[in-house]
Amino acid sequence: MQRFLAGRVVGLIAAAVLVAGITLAYTHLLRVNQTTVALSFLLAILAVSAVWGMTVSVSMSLAAVLTFNYYFLPPTGTFTIADPQNWVALGAFLFTSILGSQLSARIRKEADEAISRRHEIERLYKFSQKLLGEGNVLQLMNAIPDYIVESFEAGAAELFLPFKDKFYRSGFGAAHLDEESMKSAFSRDESSLLPQKSLYFMPVRLGVRPIASLGISGARFSRQTLDAIGSLVAIAIERARAVEQLGQTEAERQGERLKSALLDSITHDFRTPLTSMKAAVTSLLSSPTADVHQTHELLTIINEECDRLNHLVEQAAEMARLEAGEVELHIAPHPVSELIDSALAELKVSLAGRPVEVRLHPQISPVAVDFDRARDVLMKFVDNANLYSPKGQPITISAEQFGDMVTTSVADRGPGIDDFEQGMIFDKFYRGKDQRYLVRGTGMGLPIAKAIVSAHGGNIAVTSQLGSGSVFSFSVPAARPVEVAAR
Repeated sequence: MQRFLAGRVVGLIAAAVLVAGITLAYTHLLRVNQTTVALSFLLAILAVSAVWGMTVSVSMSLAAVLTFNYYFLPPTGTFTIADPQNWVALGAFLFTSILGSQLSARIRKEADEAISRRHEIERLYKFSQKLLGEGNVLQLMNAIPDYIVESFEAGAAELFLPFKDKFYRSGFGAAHLDEESMKSAFSRDESSLLPQKSLYFMPVRLGVRPIASLGISGARFSRQTLDAIGSLVAIAIERARAVEQLGQTEAERQGERLKSALLDSITHDFRTPLTSMKAAVTSLLSSPTADVHQTHELLTIINEECDRLNHLVEQAAEMARLEAGEVELHIAPHPVSELIDSALAELKVSLAGRPVEVRLHPQISPVAVDFDRARDVLMKFVDNANLYSPKGQPITISAEQFGDMVTTSVADRGPGIDDFEQGMIFDKFYRGKDQRYLVRGTGMGLPIAKAIVSAHGGNIAVTSQLGSGSVFSFSVPAARPVEVAAR
């Protein structure tokens, strides 16, 4: 209000100065006709109305009429009008000046409203960008009041979510926003707008259904802007709820899939050795007079199946340690050829009769890895290729360097993996749907390999095409020259 009154005072002073200036100029400096004087006053009035509005311009019009009559209409020096035509001229001048002032003020008002709407649209756009750009959708509710305060320069903002019975606040005056008014706006589905106090309480509707309520203070808003804010907040709340429900659904789906895979693994991989052991023990108990050879054969079966069960348990324990970060890696530079030679030596028996081709780039750098762990990854790849490839088909091992990473690949001539399964092949307990009953395994080898490679700061991948085999690869950092020299 003080700024408004100060502006009016400045406008009235400017209007008085312009009227006095025109009068002095045309009475002492220039001799012009009455039309020129009237037009000069009219132009000055239009300029004042464009800057200070209707009230100041009307006041200036009255002052200009009196001055024009006194100084320029005969008889000059008095407010008497002798010629009736001058009454018409004076009335026309007053009417024109007031009408021009009104039109100019209206144009100015509409221009101010257009600028204000543009600013509101810009703020709404900024607000919507913040809502959509929020990465953590589940924390979006805490951010909405902050975004309102920042985007619209409000003093405080508060959001009430009835389905959580929780308030989210922001701003210095948030504690003064009445919670009962917030709840009432939601329950009654009615807005309480107090522009004179810059205080607004309104329901947040999704369609015609209220889902929350919003309180804002410390700023002026149009009804259209408040409706737009409410719509954007409603969309953000619904988006957060949808993402939350989607996350729960996905978690349940993944849990069911893991449960199914674990049950499948237990059924086919734990049950098989137990069945063999049970049959062998039953044979021993039912035939106490069996010969030594038969007894030895049954005990060998029991021993092998116990080792297999122990290996399955060790794999599960190793996976748990890797995921918990409890495995200590002894990183040192090692030539890729050493890793390949050691892995093939360990798998010599299982690879008997299987051709293996090794292709290494002549200038490939050593890799910075834990030798035993990296060799285990390579062994799992080779063993996997051996299990799923037809007899007599070769396995190809290759290594290439790309910048600071060295990629080692194992290619087979197996049945291949479809695109859908490639995204799950490194999940725990997962095995190909077409091979799980043909090849023995637990579905833990590749997940363990992935965890080992991740612990080295590398990545693992598979490329495959049905009927054309698969290529499993892992990338680990190349050793620095200083590390190689130290070794």
